Amino acid sequence: MDIFDRQKRSEVMSRVRGKDTKPELRVRSYLHTTGLRYVLHDKRLPGSPDLSFPSRKVAVFVHGCFWHGHEGCKKATIPATRPEFWRAKIEGNKERDQRDREALEALGWQVRIVWQCLITDAALSDLASEITDLPQKEGASRRRHSIISKNRP
Repeated sequence: MDIFDRQKRSEVMSRVRGKDTKPELRVRSYLHTTGLRYVLHDKRLPGSPDLSFPSRKVAVFVHGCFWHGHEGCKKATIPATRPEFWRAKIEGNKERDQRDREALEALGWQVRIVWQCLITDAALSDLASEITDLPQKEGASRRRHSIISKNRP
C-alpha cells in the first residue's frame, strides 16, 4: 500500500528528473576534474547518452537502479502498489536501453553503464582511466585552443 494518495504520488513522481540527477552530476564532476571533456545528452546519438566522448567514440549512461532494473540491487525492488505497471515500465526501459546500446555499438561506439549504487571514487577512477586509455580519433587533440598567442612577438 502506498503512503501517499494518487494526487500526492503524481506530484512526487513528476519531480523525478531524467537529466542532471545527483548520480549523473557526481560522475560528470569527477570526470571533469580528471581533465576529460564530454558532450551532454547528445541527441544525435541513439539514446542521447548522459555523457559522450566523440573523440574516443565512448558513450556513458548513468542508470538509476530502480528505473533501469539493476539485477540484484536492493534499490531495484518493484513497488507493492501496481506491481504489473512497474514491471512493464521497467522492462520497457531495459529493452530500450538494450536497443540504444546495440545501435551505438553498430555505429562503432563503446558503451559504458554506470549504476547508481556502484558510484564510488574507485569506480569513477577506473572509468576515467578506461576512457583516457582509449585512442582518440585522428585529428582530435586534447586542446582546442593554443595557450600561445599567434600575435606574440
